[in-house]
Amino acid sequence: MKIESTSGIILRTRRLTETSLIVNWLTPDLGRVATVAKGARRLKSAFAGQLDLFYEASFSFARSRRSDLHTLREVRLLDAHAPLRLDLAWLEQAAYAAALIEQTTETETPLAEIHALFAGLLKHLPAQPARPRTIFAFEMKLLRALGLQPDLDQTKLSAELRTLAESLTVTPWAQLSGLRATAAQARGLEQFLHGYLIYHLGRIPPHRSHVIHPAKL
Repeated sequence: MKIESTSGIILRTRRLTETSLIVNWLTPDLGRVATVAKGARRLKSAFAGQLDLFYEASFSFARSRRSDLHTLREVRLLDAHAPLRLDLAWLEQAAYAAALIEQTTETETPLAEIHALFAGLLKHLPAQPARPRTIFAFEMKLLRALGLQPDLDQTKLSAELRTLAESLTVTPWAQLSGLRATAAQARGLEQFLHGYLIYHLGRIPPHRSHVIHPAKL
């Protein structure tokens, strides 16, 4: 039985049995990894307080020879991203981003750039009220990381919207709040990205419209 160690962010958890959880991780070196945390739902579990959405941790697991579901062995919590839990809107935007990552990436393929992008998003979200610009920026940055960045010069977007879209792609998270746009520009960008994502991905997470309010960028 091969034991491996890495660090990652929890994208999703779900109950497997009355006592166990399936934990889906995003790691930089191994990509998306699914583990089963046996006994994690017991009150006195060794995993107690260490496995929740968007927790960042170092962990080890025993690799399964039969499936992509491996056995979680040890976890050391590094960052619970506690500020996220102060506002439901921040959690909802993080959940949308996690769902989009799961939809657009393969399991167990190195995803260093996407891991860094998601980690940056989790740090950025509590720094300001939830805004559509955060989702637009994440989508543009993710598309670039996936090699699907739109050729803005070939679109029918206005010059102002092309500039805005490019700025969202390259602006660091810490400087994102400095971007400004009218309500009409926000709606135009939302419609463009919605159509682009549907065309290239076939579908998008169903709660996208819930986490975007184009009236204010």
